[in-house]
Amino acid sequence: MRVHIIAVGRLRAGPQKDLIYDYLQRFDRTGRALGLGPARVVEVDDRKGGGMAGEAALIRRAIPAGAVVTVMDERGRLETSPAFAQRLAGWRDAGRGDLALVIGGADGIDPGLRAEADFALSFGKMVWPHMLVRVMLAEQLYRAASILAGAPYHRD
Repeated sequence: MRVHIIAVGRLRAGPQKDLIYDYLQRFDRTGRALGLGPARVVEVDDRKGGGMAGEAALIRRAIPAGAVVTVMDERGRLETSPAFAQRLAGWRDAGRGDLALVIGGADGIDPGLRAEADFALSFGKMVWPHMLVRVMLAEQLYRAASILAGAPYHRD
């Protein structure tokens, strides 16, 4: 199952970008034998200033046809890392070829797009900077692959 992190905005070179790509490379290596990956980041940028609706249109265009759509949202479901790993495995085992993980812009995700999503995931009730959400999501993908592979990276 291919993984697409679709994020509003551009991340400049720096430590956050390095961390994201390090974790995604680890995910690709670990997940390959498990039918997970590759993972990629797709950045969309609303240069016309259309707000959440404009961002939603760009996000929809970036989502592969038939993908499971998961939005990152503070109102979403809180899950443990093992539960998230099992959710990924369930989508993979159901034959879903693509997973789109959507990170909205500064104002969040358009309500219409959020309503269309298959799932909403939260990293807690706090609002996180988008660059950190990308890092945390990339790390959780790697952690999920490690859990599914039985590797010692995750400890309960």
